[in-house]
Amino acid sequence: MPTRTSLSLPEDVRKRLQVLEKDEDGFSDEDRVKEKLRLVQDFLHVDAQDQLNSLKEKMNTSEISKEGYLSKVKALLGKELCVENGSHFGGTEQNGKTNGFTTNGSHKDEDGGDVTMDIQEEADAMKSPSAPKGKSGRRSKADSETKSRVERTPPPKCPDCRQYLDDSDLKFFQGDPDNAPEMLTDERLSLFDSNEDGFESYEDLPQHKITNFSVYDKRGHLCPFDSGLIEKNVELYFSCVVKPIYDDNPCLDGGVPAKKLGPINAWWITGFDGGEKALIGFTTAFADYILMQPSEEYAPIFALMQEKIYMSKIVVEFLQKNPDVTYEDLLNKIETTVPPAGLNFNRFTEDTLLRHAQFVVEQVESYDEAGDSDEQPIIVTPCMRDLIKLAGVTLGKRRAARRQAIRHPTKIEKDSKGPTKATTTKLVYQIFDTFFSDQIDQNDKEAGGVKRQRCGVCEVCQSPDCGKCSACKDMIKFGGSGRSKQACRQRRCPNLAVKEAEDDENVEEEDLPLDKTQKKVSQVKRKKQTQCKLTWIGEPIKAEGKKQYYKKVSLNDEVLEVGDCVSVSSEDPSIPLYLARITSLWEDNNGKMFHAHWFLRGTDTVLGESSDPLEVVLVDECEDMQLNYVLGKVNIMYKAPSNNWFMEGGMDVDLKVIDDDGKSFFYQFWYDTEFARFETPPPFTPSEDCKYKFCGSCARTKEREDQETPRAFERLEDGDHDSKTLYALACFKGEQFRVGDSVYLPPEAFTFSVKAASPVKRSHRKEDVDEDLYPEYYRKSSDYIKGSNLDAPEPFRVGRIKEIFCQRRDMTDVKLRIYKFYRPENTHKGVKASYHTDINQLYWSDEEVTVSMSEVLGRCQVEYGEDLNESVQDYSSGGPDRFYFLEAYNAKSKSFEDPPNHARSAVHKGKGKGKGKVPQETQDLPNETETSKVPKYRTLDVFSGCGGLSEGFHQAGISETLWAIEMWDPAAQAFRLNNPGTTVFTEDCNILLKLVMSGEKTNSLGQKLPQKGDVEMLCGGPPCQGFSGMNRFNSRTYSKFKNSLVVSYLSYCDYYRPKFFLLENVRNFVSFKSSMVLKLTLRCLVRMGYQCTFGVLQAGQYGVAQTRRRAIILAAAPGEKLPRYPEPLHVFAPRACSLNVVVDERKYVSNVTRGNGGIYRTITVRDTMSDLPEIRNGAAALEISYNGEPQSWFQRQIRGTQYQPILRDHICKDMSALVEGRMRHIPLAPGSDWRDLPNIEVRLKDGTMTKKLRYTHSDKKNGRSSTGALRGVCTCAGGKPCDPADRQFNTLIPWCLPHTGNRHNHWAGLYGRLEWDGFFSTTVTNPEPMGKQGRVLHPEQHRVVSVRECARSQGFPDTYRFFGNILDKHRQVGNAVPPPLSRAIGLEIKKCVMQRIKEEQASENVKQEKMEVSD
Repeated sequence: MPTRTSLSLPEDVRKRLQVLEKDEDGFSDEDRVKEKLRLVQDFLHVDAQDQLNSLKEKMNTSEISKEGYLSKVKALLGKELCVENGSHFGGTEQNGKTNGFTTNGSHKDEDGGDVTMDIQEEADAMKSPSAPKGKSGRRSKADSETKSRVERTPPPKCPDCRQYLDDSDLKFFQGDPDNAPEMLTDERLSLFDSNEDGFESYEDLPQHKITNFSVYDKRGHLCPFDSGLIEKNVELYFSCVVKPIYDDNPCLDGGVPAKKLGPINAWWITGFDGGEKALIGFTTAFADYILMQPSEEYAPIFALMQEKIYMSKIVVEFLQKNPDVTYEDLLNKIETTVPPAGLNFNRFTEDTLLRHAQFVVEQVESYDEAGDSDEQPIIVTPCMRDLIKLAGVTLGKRRAARRQAIRHPTKIEKDSKGPTKATTTKLVYQIFDTFFSDQIDQNDKEAGGVKRQRCGVCEVCQSPDCGKCSACKDMIKFGGSGRSKQACRQRRCPNLAVKEAEDDENVEEEDLPLDKTQKKVSQVKRKKQTQCKLTWIGEPIKAEGKKQYYKKVSLNDEVLEVGDCVSVSSEDPSIPLYLARITSLWEDNNGKMFHAHWFLRGTDTVLGESSDPLEVVLVDECEDMQLNYVLGKVNIMYKAPSNNWFMEGGMDVDLKVIDDDGKSFFYQFWYDTEFARFETPPPFTPSEDCKYKFCGSCARTKEREDQETPRAFERLEDGDHDSKTLYALACFKGEQFRVGDSVYLPPEAFTFSVKAASPVKRSHRKEDVDEDLYPEYYRKSSDYIKGSNLDAPEPFRVGRIKEIFCQRRDMTDVKLRIYKFYRPENTHKGVKASYHTDINQLYWSDEEVTVSMSEVLGRCQVEYGEDLNESVQDYSSGGPDRFYFLEAYNAKSKSFEDPPNHARSAVHKGKGKGKGKVPQETQDLPNETETSKVPKYRTLDVFSGCGGLSEGFHQAGISETLWAIEMWDPAAQAFRLNNPGTTVFTEDCNILLKLVMSGEKTNSLGQKLPQKGDVEMLCGGPPCQGFSGMNRFNSRTYSKFKNSLVVSYLSYCDYYRPKFFLLENVRNFVSFKSSMVLKLTLRCLVRMGYQCTFGVLQAGQYGVAQTRRRAIILAAAPGEKLPRYPEPLHVFAPRACSLNVVVDERKYVSNVTRGNGGIYRTITVRDTMSDLPEIRNGAAALEISYNGEPQSWFQRQIRGTQYQPILRDHICKDMSALVEGRMRHIPLAPGSDWRDLPNIEVRLKDGTMTKKLRYTHSDKKNGRSSTGALRGVCTCAGGKPCDPADRQFNTLIPWCLPHTGNRHNHWAGLYGRLEWDGFFSTTVTNPEPMGKQGRVLHPEQHRVVSVRECARSQGFPDTYRFFGNILDKHRQVGNAVPPPLSRAIGLEIKKCVMQRIKEEQASENVKQEKMEVSD
């Protein structure tokens, strides 16, 4: 057997052992043994390690006592280290090899980077940790068990500097030169008294500069001085070369070496000396020292310090100028900032920001302290709140306790860029200005006394008033007036400010029961009779049964006649009078009666308190009442839009429509209480004989009821069945259905004979997880996976009508006998079949089923492909509701065959639809000639971005965008690339409107400005920064709103008076400021005379694989029809489709009748992007080839018909080495995210090694793992305050996620992969694995999604161009409206235009006929 080789220990471990031998540390015997064991643990020979393990086993099972264990370990270590001593401590190594280690235990990489790594890591790295699942990646079981057992108790830390004693990064100070003095008495340094020559004096201490410095604790561990040690009174010393204060050269010449200066009492930053670097200094009892250059060994520690100071400078400056940015925007800023020369780090990453989050936030707090009291503090910006949540920052550490002064805090110049003051028209200005000023004061008063409590926990709350700031000076106790009632500036509680901002953003979507009857019932019940004289005037004009109808009645000497309006008082005196129109008067057994057609006060509509107090609306609510309920006559006039309405925009108007005499009101609109639609009142022309009793409300209600009841017509003679009668035609919901037509039915209407291989709801949780390797997996307790389609409903069933019949017994119940159509996924091939076929392709089947007519959801067209006169593509693109089939499916034989003749012939029958006996209105399938006649509206797109909204409108063929306004240049350039004919203004919309309103024809660049009358359609999505919370307005947020781009945009609408207006925004637009933003927006439109409504749409229901809910406000000018919201086309995950809006405790829904259903299946991530070629992290080639054909219907559509197809912008962000390493270790299973990361050491692509995350604290909430391991990574896991020394960096599992996971839903979805069969979360402006939307990893590749993938998730055609660098492009895509969504809205607008044209033609024809007759 060969002689035993010595242990090869790194130099610093060896030195540390020598110190331990000398017994200088005052360690107990036990501590010393443990410390030695800890130091040499990983370098021991295998048999020695085995012996140690068995000793530990014996102690654990109480075979030997603790003392026995210690003495045996001591002996064993003595034996091992004696071999060591013999060969090693002389300093030369056997075989002359130095083992690649430099003095401080880290070996240098070729490129000079420091790669810290001990032997154990070397060994681990060999064992391929990149395959965590494979057997090869695991150590042998016995080995891993012993290893995990050893780590059950947290490794010891140095009691002073709190660093782990077994940490490979722990460095020892290498000692001073012998001639270095301990105290400074060198006359070279006392040339100046510190006050001479204008040096600032800090408490008159002498000042020196130091270079080549190292800072260490009394045990000689090099340590940072900014991690709270000085504040905790830990003694830190430093050795350096001291230079005179006037010497700017950091070299050693002319300096005095000095050792063990200190201890350090405080450290400070003196702001940025005009440059990029901050000056950092120490204070000891004897002098101030300004730091120049660290020693080589101290450089890495000092670099972090400089990095975080520079980082806080970037953050404060960026947020100060851009308070509304998101966390992702800040990351973008940080990742694109080039660090200043001379600081030795090369690139900032998110890890850098999270590492320094506590410091950065503290700098922000001190910046806020110095700011004005009425400014919104930076700490409550959305971006800072996200950082605080993610990094688990403790707010409100008392400034004094930091013991680190910022001696000259950096003052940052306010940036005045950003939108100018809103340009408004008179009308808009009046509404926003007069309105509300009183209400805001009211709110402020209410809030004044109550608000601004403190959290009471943080150190800021617990500190005393300072007595010096302006707020204190006003306090009575400091001799002030006590008027301002402001808290001490030093004591503004940051926790409270952040919490308020958080609460402000959260909107709960409660599902209130939809109670439509309640309103009417309460009106019926709560009216009050009056004492009055009633006499009929004149004779009855008609008698029907017991009813005698009259024309007029006298009530207390006031004459009322049919058509007059009256008030009715409520039992509850706080409710204003009810208002109604008398539509008939009669007498019967109940006495003198009238029929009341109610008006609704504007304040009872969605407008609420923002409504004009004298405005009422017509509603379809009416009832019979006794005349003695009437209080008196009122005057309600109809305010019709003027003939010159389109040109009246921007004029001076009086906001008052009529004078308030207590009896006068006006109305402009009919109002739908369920959908909150304000529409032009419907024309009602009662026929001559029923003028005295015509009620429009009754008529419309009856019409609706009739439509809801199916009716059969055109009885067929040949159908001589005993039990049933056959018909040729049925009517339902205003549509006509003939035999041979195709219909939609709900999925439950019938089933298929084939049990399709539906996706099994399998639990994604694995049971046998090695908890030591995957310590965070336990957090995945829920089976719900974000972005999963498992709950998506099936699309509608499609069937063709074979017979329409009624049972002889019951003629009212209309039934249909139909042929079932199979969709590809309903055949035995299952879901896979649907992926390659067109979404509107079906299979004929001869299976029949009987359904009730009342189940029918609508009509569609299904044609046999071979019988079409055009290509299937052209036919399909003619509109939704068009399907085709090429084959029949036989479920019994599971085979596809040619369709039978009766399947085909129906088509030809159907070709001559509606000839002969069908009334005209059934032809609601528009023929091609008609559609092409719709004029394209001249459109202005404001806040156009790269053009998503316009693109969809162009696809719908409803508009041509002649002008677009977009302030951000890259997006404006992108708009130009895609719309070369559009005039794009890259400037502030306020400036442009001002120019136009002052009569200018061109802007400063000579671009022609659209003039009044030019713009027929206005669309846009104004940003809502500054007032986007949910809390009520206060003076500050209201003045922001008054000056906001929403107000400017409404002024555009008022000035140009387009025929159609669309405002698009985030879902919460309708909830901002207790829905006040929504109400005021609608209030403006109503005052202008626009018909309008609002709704929330889910883009995923219109053909993109993405959840994106958007608020859409629609308005139509007088004379146009107000569009409805488009019915969903695709089914989508139900939990993403909660689209109702609660305003003032009333629930509104958009008019969608088919609910969550859809005519097509959902679009998945696979449909969206499975055909794109594989690329790497950081791929940057702007044009590549597709390398293959499109796989799915969506891909065929999105690629379009390019001649020489070329794939653009399939590029993705280059993530840092650490992030890339994490992405590589996220498994490919659906629902994988950071909780699936293994806790291992990995070599990254930049050559560095990651560290293992250490679990060092018990976790009160989560207990221990199944193997008994700790789960906490910070003292806060046990309920105590955070300890900055617990932070860990450069670990595969990001330390901050387990740190704050318990209070943030375990950060589900961060570092999450998309699922092939799922959908994207809302496409963001910057895909970041730790951003608000962290599910941004490709389903199979180790990278974030590419620009083109994001563009496809938004439904942009592949030919669509973006502009700028990769982050610019991501932002353009993420901010856009998905074109498929705007296309669906555009088609609804088109329907309205066609309907108006049709009605105009019809009335023209009537006029013609009349003229001919009179001739």
